Amino acid sequence: MVKDVNKPKGRTSAYAFFVLSCREEHKKKSPGTSVNFAKFSKTCSERWKTLAATEKKKFEELARADKDRYDREMKNYVPPKGMGKMKKKKDPNAPKRPPSAFFVFCSEHRPTVKGEYPSLSIGDIAKKLAEMWAKQTPKDRTPYEQKAAALRQKYEKVKIQSHDHFLP
Repeated sequence: MVKDVNKPKGRTSAYAFFVLSCREEHKKKSPGTSVNFAKFSKTCSERWKTLAATEKKKFEELARADKDRYDREMKNYVPPKGMGKMKKKKDPNAPKRPPSAFFVFCSEHRPTVKGEYPSLSIGDIAKKLAEMWAKQTPKDRTPYEQKAAALRQKYEKVKIQSHDHFLP
């Protein structure tokens, strides 16, 4: 992908300005020493969380000024021909892709898991279903694979019909 060198530089957040000041501070205290990026980032993050609102204000003002600069530059920016988002439009009438055997399994077992563990979050229910699926033997998985295959065949048939519908 080609990058447009004339596009305005993105906005800088208040936290990014804070990290830059931490970096400058570190350079002054320890000139010529390399920085462990992970450790430095963690330290900056912890400092930012404990920073008083009055101290954060100067970084927020810098961010606001940079946002104004960015907005001003973007008003006058015109991307060159051919640049920009070239996302293919999705046909709203296109058939929905069929679920895999695992998703067929999940749709059948989700209500049971929800009933057994009502306090679980959506993500935890998904993990529980994945654990259950992993314990299934190939023989136990067969009915779900057959249902998924049938749904896939139906999808292919509908997809071909809808494609023929749009041909001249």
